[in-house]
Amino acid sequence: MLGPSWEPLALASMLGLEGPCWVGPGPDGGLAVSEEFGDVKLFGSAHQPLGSLGTLTEHTFVHPAGVCFDSEGSVIVADRQRREVTLFPQVGPPISLLLEGLEQPMGLACAPWGQLVVADAGDNSIKVYQYLREMA
Repeated sequence: MLGPSWEPLALASMLGLEGPCWVGPGPDGGLAVSEEFGDVKLFGSAHQPLGSLGTLTEHTFVHPAGVCFDSEGSVIVADRQRREVTLFPQVGPPISLLLEGLEQPMGLACAPWGQLVVADAGDNSIKVYQYLREMA
């Protein structure tokens, strides 16, 4: 038995990407797309390019992987080779999230009730962190 079929709403061709890997839908209908060994490109709700996180924030990625948006519209990016997860708020500089036990963070998801879920390819696990917005 086959499942439901999907039809494209419109052909959305986003040019200028180099090795797109992960896509994170934004709360306003936009997208964040990570590029293998590159940057993270941002697109608006009409799929128009808005720039890249690296250029906009002067942050250097080594191997950006999973991307997601939190409930406040901030972008969160896992960098596999740097072994870190970084929060990019809508205003202000990037913030390295202190997540214990990460080896190779790949996939990310923001779950309800302020949880950040990380797929860690280094030890083949899924790790769940409570997302605390209070900064010291």
